[in-house]
Amino acid sequence: MHTVNIHEAKTHLSRLIEEATQGEPFIIAKAGKPLVKVMALSAPEPGQMKRLGFMAGQISVPDDFDEMGRAEIEQVFGGDA
Repeated sequence: MHTVNIHEAKTHLSRLIEEATQGEPFIIAKAGKPLVKVMALSAPEPGQMKRLGFMAGQISVPDDFDEMGRAEIEQVFGGDA
């Protein structure tokens, strides 16, 4: 996300809005101090973004996952296989 000053935002508003609608939000600053964030209305709010468990039911882990490749790992690291 990039920051633009008010003058630059006024000068390039059409381009900046087009970028925001394509998923590239930006921040408008005054004297280097961030004032507002501009983003597409269709962008999800931070509270709406669900990260944990977003692939629930799509991935399965084998029951013997922690045993897979044990012999090869022990051979490489000098264990008794």
